[in-house]
Amino acid sequence: MKAVRGRSIPAVLSLTAFVLGLCATPAMAVSEYVDAVDYPAQGWDAFYDLERRMVKDFDDICGDTICGGEFSNLQALRYRCSVQQADSFVGECIWTFAGSNAEIDGVTGKVAVDARTWSCRTPLAPQTPIATFYSTLSVARPIHATLPATATTIYEGLTNCLY
Repeated sequence: MKAVRGRSIPAVLSLTAFVLGLCATPAMAVSEYVDAVDYPAQGWDAFYDLERRMVKDFDDICGDTICGGEFSNLQALRYRCSVQQADSFVGECIWTFAGSNAEIDGVTGKVAVDARTWSCRTPLAPQTPIATFYSTLSVARPIHATLPATATTIYEGLTNCLY
């Protein structure tokens, strides 16, 4: 094998490929979407106020409706929305829930647990501005408010997801 200044050709090619690979690394892309809590126009306080009211609203209706089935202990975990930075449109909102059912085996004494999570999409219209979203849901019972440019509510989205 020929050597180039004391190195073998494969070693030189490996070093060259490594250096070229470093040069070809793409620059860090700017995020097109951000979490609504980080969106500067409304931000943390507005989003967490909405989430707090939604959880209260869910807790108020849970026992009479959605939580009457096999998973009677459903808990709202987190509500998150993405916002397009360039135009302030909401990309998507997901509300996560957890619930479990446990049964005791009378012979062995073991506890059998069926624990699940759900990711429920809010049925938003495309190109819903975040300011309109907050304004619409600023009511006392936000999960029952008709979503902008739709004929549906967050509650209807939950029933489609959790049943």
